[in-house]
Order: sequence, then structure tokens, then C-alpha cells
Amino acid sequence: MDNAVSSRDTTLAWPVFIPGLLLICSLLAWSVLLPGSAEHTFLQAQQWVIHNFGWFYILAVAIFLLLLLAIAVSRYGDIRLGPDEARPAFSFASWLAMLFAAGMGIGLMYFGVGEPMLHFLTPPTAAGTPAAAVQVAMLTTFQHWGLHAWAIYAVVGLALAYFGFRYQLPLTIRSGLYPLLGERINGPLGHAVDVFALVGTVFGIATTLGYGVLQISAGLATLTGWETDTLSFQLGLIAVVMLLAGLSVASGLDKGVRRLSELNLVLAGLLLLFVLATGPTLYLLNAFSENIGHYLSSVVSLTFRTFSYSDSDMQGWFGGWTLLYWAWWISWSPFVGMFIARISRGRTIREFIIGVLLVPSLFNLLWMTVFGNSAIWLDSHVAAGALGASAGNVDALLFRFFDYLPYPQLTSGVAVLLVAVFFVTSADSGALVLNAIASRGAAQSPLWQRGFWVALLGLTAAVLLAAGGLQALQAMTLISALPFAAIMLLLCCGLLRGLRADRHHAMQALAPATSFWSGHHWRQRLAVMLNQPQAAEVQQFIDETVQPALQAVAAELATRGVAAQVIRDAASGALQLSIPQPALRDFVYGVRCAGQATPAFVLRDVALPAGQRPHSYQAMTFFVDGREGYSIEYLQQQEVIADVLKQYQRYLVLLHDAQARLLSAAPAHG
Repeated sequence: MDNAVSSRDTTLAWPVFIPGLLLICSLLAWSVLLPGSAEHTFLQAQQWVIHNFGWFYILAVAIFLLLLLAIAVSRYGDIRLGPDEARPAFSFASWLAMLFAAGMGIGLMYFGVGEPMLHFLTPPTAAGTPAAAVQVAMLTTFQHWGLHAWAIYAVVGLALAYFGFRYQLPLTIRSGLYPLLGERINGPLGHAVDVFALVGTVFGIATTLGYGVLQISAGLATLTGWETDTLSFQLGLIAVVMLLAGLSVASGLDKGVRRLSELNLVLAGLLLLFVLATGPTLYLLNAFSENIGHYLSSVVSLTFRTFSYSDSDMQGWFGGWTLLYWAWWISWSPFVGMFIARISRGRTIREFIIGVLLVPSLFNLLWMTVFGNSAIWLDSHVAAGALGASAGNVDALLFRFFDYLPYPQLTSGVAVLLVAVFFVTSADSGALVLNAIASRGAAQSPLWQRGFWVALLGLTAAVLLAAGGLQALQAMTLISALPFAAIMLLLCCGLLRGLRADRHHAMQALAPATSFWSGHHWRQRLAVMLNQPQAAEVQQFIDETVQPALQAVAAELATRGVAAQVIRDAASGALQLSIPQPALRDFVYGVRCAGQATPAFVLRDVALPAGQRPHSYQAMTFFVDGREGYSIEYLQQQEVIADVLKQYQRYLVLLHDAQARLLSAAPAHG
């Protein structure tokens, strides 16, 4: 049976798709029909959120960062995102390239020069000398683009990857709440969580696309002299880039997104090296070291800084910069978190946290040093203040910066191309993630469905850009991120519960089925060892030996009042005995036909490609708790039953321990 989804089918989950789409379309219709009223309301709501919930954003982000660091250094870091035998699907370099391109690309290009320059001209804290102003500017920029931003992404990504690949739940936000809600994640509460994630993601990506459109327009004006600051030109630019994003989505994650991400990383690296080599190189290297030291020594105070003892002007700065950044990253976290979860199967939790938290952060800080410190240095030593005087137009500031370096036309052209590719990458990977949220993590979906999300992202960015420019986009980001920040804290609780249960599960060690073999049927077992059975033979063993054994156990359990069922996967032929249990993971004992290429070292022709090598097949067990399965193709029916009971006994011990912990934690009544 072909599992491919035809062009007429849909995988959309209507309880998520319809409310989410209605909410998005209602806000867009309001922006089009009553733009003045919508803009006023958005800005008023933004100020209300800043005034009443600024503290909440700050504490939430602090919790995310501290939790990740604690998990990374704990024994939980050894747990693999998937079964114990799983290994990463992408190389480390490709993985980092996709993290970088999906998470920060357009923002780095837009703010790499603009933010350090603006903070230098108007320092957020006291700076008595120009040198002190540079320090304050870079420290503030590092705060917004360093560990905190990637901690937000990593929390969502880790929760999704853990419950998606370890618990084998759908790769959606609601799955991270399974330890808290149990099967209720499939009801209205779970639908509401995914709706919030869907809406927040749409507006978060739309804000980033708005930055990209403005910068591409400014870059084309620099290169060609065209009149690009008109709304009609910018809307046309959105349409062109979204068409390219649609083509990339059609090619899929492995081809489109991965290749564009790697192109992004190469172009960004070349541009970074060019600025480092042609700018004040020695000064930049020294500045990077000092910036890192200053940032690390100040990270605790920066994490909890709210300017509560400062005047109203600083409160306004705080809301317009730090809180807006935190909301921006939170609104992007369902998108980036789900995206990095999809590409991170097989990595350990420690490797995931180090990769997601440290490596992209370090690149961001290097980028901000090279571009930000270079801009401030050139403004003071070469441009005589002219670069700073143009800082009010942040859209074009990067291209004014290139005017003070060699080959400005070439570097401006590369920058426009880089922003455009980042634009496409953000849109196509965002569309894939939105489709996953709206279809409850369906592995496949029709092409038109993925293209729909590209069109919706383009429409959202175009409407909000026309209705109120970046202010409207930023306001919607700050507002839509608030409920999802609360959901993220619940994800942290669910993740901790899941990790504790996982470690407790792992401590109940159990040897494979051979541990109780008495020596009977040794001739048959020897024959199996020497035969190297083919896939059809293994499937026959599953049908004729395993299936009757599982059905016998299910029937006996039914006579004792325990619900159990034997389930067959029509596509793979795998069988599993499943016993539902709301208080713990369901008990599952499954057997499937697993094949692998014969290792090269046993072949006469060691140069034979893996795809052309002979395959060996085994009847392998599988479970839902991430343990590695083992081969049972040499067992008789009674021995399979004995193995099932041994696993079920282990499961009952775990269930008893879990119930005992719940009882001990319950408050006493008297």
C-alpha cells in the first residue's frame, strides 16, 4: 500500500487549522478595513504587555537558560533523542548550517551594523567616554543575540525532539505537555496549545520577513538607483521571494532547505571574513576577546535586568529593545524549535544543548563584533561621524557601511543576495513547520498544503507592512508571544517529568531474551544463525510464531480484566502488543523485520557501496521507552511469550513505583 499523500488529500487537523486561520484572518481583515483603529489598538496592547508583563518575560527567559545548563551537565544529558541505537541523519556541519539559517539570518544582516551603532549613539546605561559607550553598545547587543535567544529556541526544540522521538508522539507543541495532561493533549487543551503556536509563529516570521523586505529594497536602491521605498515595490518583492520559497518547499527539507542553508552559511562566512580582513583586523580580534569576557562576567545581571529603578525613558527603551527581542525569539520558537527538532533525531541531549545553545551564539557574537565594532571604528576614524548620522535609516545602514570598505558594489550585491536567500530559507522552513503544527506532525502532506503556508506568510507580511509598517509587525509579535511564553514554562515542567521517568525506566535493566534460554531447540537456533534469513522469511516468522504468541497473551490478559490489543502496521508488517495505561507510558512489546547492509569488513570487495551490499534481516523487538531492541528470530512461540511476560513484569514494577511516588506526593487530609 502506498503511503504517499495525493494532491487531493489533506493532513490538516481541523480543530487547529480552522481556529488558527480564523484568528489570523480576522486580525488581517481588521488591519485592512480599519488600519487606523488596528494600529492604535496594537500599540496600546503592546504598551500594556510591556507595563504589566515585562517581569514575566525576563524571569521566563532566565528559567529557560538555567534549565538547559542544568540538564546539559546532569546525567540526563546522556539520553538520546530517539531510540538508544538512533544516530543523527545530518552531518554536524549541515546541522549547524540549518540551525544558523533558520534561526537568525535576516536579523543578523539587518541589525549587525544597526544595533551596535544605535546603542553607541544613545547608550542605554551611563557611559562617560566614547570607549565606555562602545563597551555598553556591544554588551547590550551581545545580550540580545547571545545565549538567551538560543535558550528560548533550545527549550522548545528539546521538548519536541524528546517527546517526538523518545515517546514516539506527534512532532507538535502539545506533545511536550504529555506528562502533565496525558491523553488530554488530544482534546481541546491540546488544540488550544497548537493554535497559539500557529498564530505566534505566523506573526513572528512575518516580522522577520518585513525586516528582510525593507533591507532588500534599500540594497537594490543602492545598487541600481531604483525607487524601491514604495509600498507597491515592496509588495512585489514579497511576491517574488515567496514564489522562490514555494519552489524550495516543493523540493523538501533534505534538498531545498538544507542546500539553501549551506549556501547561506558559505556566503555569510565569506562576507564575515572579508569585513574582518579589510576592516581594522587587529582591533576586531582584541575587541572580540574583550566583548566575550565582558558579556560572560555580566551575564547574570543582564539576565535579570528590568530597569525597575530607572526613569520612564529607560523603561521605554527596555520595552522597545530587550522585551521586544524576547518576544520576537519566543514567537519564533515554535518555528525554530520544531525545525531543529526535526533535524536533530539521534543526537544526545547534551550534544543538542551544546550545539544549539553555544555554537550559534558564538557565531552571532563574532558577527556582531566584526560588523558592529567595525562600523563604530570606521565612524570615528574614517567617516568623521557620517555613518552615525545615517543610523536613523537602519534599512540602508549596512550598505552605507560597505561604502567605507573596498569593493562596495560587490559586497552590497553579496549582502542583497544573502538577505534574499535568508528570506527564502525563513519562509520555506517556516511553511514546513506551520504545516506540521496544523497537521499534528504528519510525516507527509500534499504539495498544495505546504504551498498554502508560504502564501499565508507572504500575505501576513504584506498586509501588516501596508497597514502599519514595522511597528504593527512588532506589536503583533509582542502580543502573540505572551501566551506562548506561559506554554513554554509548562513545556519545561513536562520535560523534567519525562526525563525523570526516562532515567527511572533505564535503571530497571533487563537482559535480552537469550538470558532465560535452557538449550532446547539448539539445532534450529544454530540453523538460523548460519542461514542469514531474507526479509520474507523473517516476516513469515513474525506471522506464524510471534503473532500467535502475542494474541495468546492478549487473550489471557482479557480474561483477567486487562485491556490489550495486538496491532499490525499494514505498511511494514510490524506487530505490537499494546496495553494502555494513563498513569505511565503504554506497555508496548513490538516485533518488526529490520534489515541492514552487511558490514564492509566481511565482504570480499570492501569498496562495494553500502547501497549495493547484501542485506541481513532479523526479527527485532521495539518498545516506546527508547531502549534498543534485540533479535528474537531464534525463539519458539512459548519462548516469545516468556519474553513478553518478562518485559511486562518490568513494566509493572515501574508502574508500581510511579503510583507510589504519586501517593507520597499527594497532600494529606485529616
